[in-house]
This record gives sequence, structure tokens and C-alpha cells, in this order.
Amino acid sequence: MGCGCGGNGNGGGCGGGLQPLPEALASAPVVQEVVPESRPETDEALKEEDEAPGELIASSEQEWPRIKVNGVRIAPEAIARELQYHPAGSRREAVFLASQALVIRELLQQRIAELGLRVRAQAGESEEEAATRALIEREVPLPSADEAACRQFFANNRERFASAPLLAVRHILLACPPEDAEERSRTRERAEALLGELTRDPTRFAELAAAHSDCPSGDQGGALGQLSKGQTVPEFERQLFRLPPGLAGRPLESRYGFHLVCVDQRIEGQPLPYEAVECSIRDELDQRVWQSAVKQYLKGLVGAADIQGIVIEAADSPLVQ
Repeated sequence: MGCGCGGNGNGGGCGGGLQPLPEALASAPVVQEVVPESRPETDEALKEEDEAPGELIASSEQEWPRIKVNGVRIAPEAIARELQYHPAGSRREAVFLASQALVIRELLQQRIAELGLRVRAQAGESEEEAATRALIEREVPLPSADEAACRQFFANNRERFASAPLLAVRHILLACPPEDAEERSRTRERAEALLGELTRDPTRFAELAAAHSDCPSGDQGGALGQLSKGQTVPEFERQLFRLPPGLAGRPLESRYGFHLVCVDQRIEGQPLPYEAVECSIRDELDQRVWQSAVKQYLKGLVGAADIQGIVIEAADSPLVQ
């Protein structure tokens, strides 16, 4: 089992540009309505349903939307396969999201074909992903925030721009698998018992770390060295950096188990000058504008298309002529 500190032997603790296109696209238009259809009644449709993966196709009592995008049919089995990528509170909502994603995908592919785009895929992307990336780069202007906007954002969010605090930390890790609820409960009880011993006599921390810790740092009295943000797993970090100096009053839980923590020193972060954060501010503002532009572009594709069986929000005037 991995150690909760995530150290690499060089000190440090528990750890383990623009937003990627698929995530930005996934959150663009909002489905307002899907028109369902009953189980297909034609011989051809029945054959299509029989040949689709059984574990992904709904039973005969359930309904699928009948959708066409500029005359191209979105097959029920395609919607069924897409469902796994759109967890939702109800089947109907999941069908909405899956149908929307397939409609947007079809619109993008039709636009790519219309423009005759041919793009060589980069490492780690498919040909479809490469073509979609090239389409967005061609048709959605890349924004650039000006100096005034960046300085205004800095002034309005001054508390965000400070160096991370540094903590000198010791811990005792009682490891247990995250999926074993019974073992987690027993390990929590062990952690609370050890915490009771440490509360009565904090000078025993190194002794108990050597005897009980499942982290290699136990051989050094549990010392993790100086930690800054980003060096630990997120769920541990969120708890750790809220602690004042001294022994934590409760075990901290992470995916690795339960940690008994003592903060020996805490050095608060210092405010950063504008020049140190200008690039990150510009990137954030550019990202926000770019996401909005992509959404508007997709709404334009929707507004210019003949879409049957599903109602998706469209722009007042299409961007694509």
C-alpha cells in the first residue's frame, strides 16, 4: 500500500494553458427537451437493437429519443453507449446529456467535413479529436486579456495571490485500504487510541511513530520535513493546511488511512506582487473568455442546423454562415 505522505526521499509530504477541449464542449448548450420514441417497430430497427451491446441497451419498456441532425439519425444504441459518460440523478437526465453530446459531436463532424479539414493527430489524441481541435482553433478567436483587465482582477482578488504557507510536520500513518469499510472503522479506533496516548504525553511521538507508522518516515520520528501546497494528496492537504501549530486534535483521514499529525512550525505565506502573478491572471481570464466563445460557437452551430427530436439552446444569430 502506498504511503500517505507520498514523499520521494527528498523531503515533502503526502502526494501524489487553456482548458482541454472535451470538457469545455461538454458544458456548452443545455438540453431543454427530448422527444422520446417507443421500441423500434421496423424489422431493420429491431435488427439494429438486437445487435447492440446488451448491457448498454435499455429494456423494451424504456424509450429512446428519435433524433436527426441535418438528416443524419442518432441511433438509439449510440445514445445507450454514451450514457456511461453522463452520470445523472435519473435515466431521463442521463439520456438528455448523452443525446446532447452526440448532437454536438455530429454537428462538429459535419462542419469539419464541410470545411474539408485534414489534420495530423498529435500524441495522445485521435483523428477526430485532432480535427475538432483544429476546427475550434480556426473558428473561435483566441482571446487575450489586456493589462487593465488583469490589474483590475488582481486588485479585486488580492487575497488569492500570496505564497503558500510552509509547514514543518510529523505524522504517524495507520494504513488501510479505502474500499474496506470494516477495516477503516477498526483503524480509526486504533488512531484515536494512539492519539489519546500522544495527548497525555506528546514527547512519545517519535517512539510511537517508529512502532506504529506505516510510512517510511516512522524511522525519522514521523518527520516529513517542510511541506507546501501541492505536495500532498488533496484530501489530506485540505485538512493539514487548516491546522494550527501543535498536535492535531483528531486523526486526519486520507485514501491511505489515518494520520496522527503534529505541526511543529507554520510559516504563513506572503502577498505576491502583481508581476509575479500576471501570467496566471492573464491565462485565467483568457480561459474564461475562451470557454464563453466556444459555447457561443456551438450555439451558433445548433441555430444553423436542422435538429429533430431534441431542443437545444441556440444563439440568437448563428455564428456559422
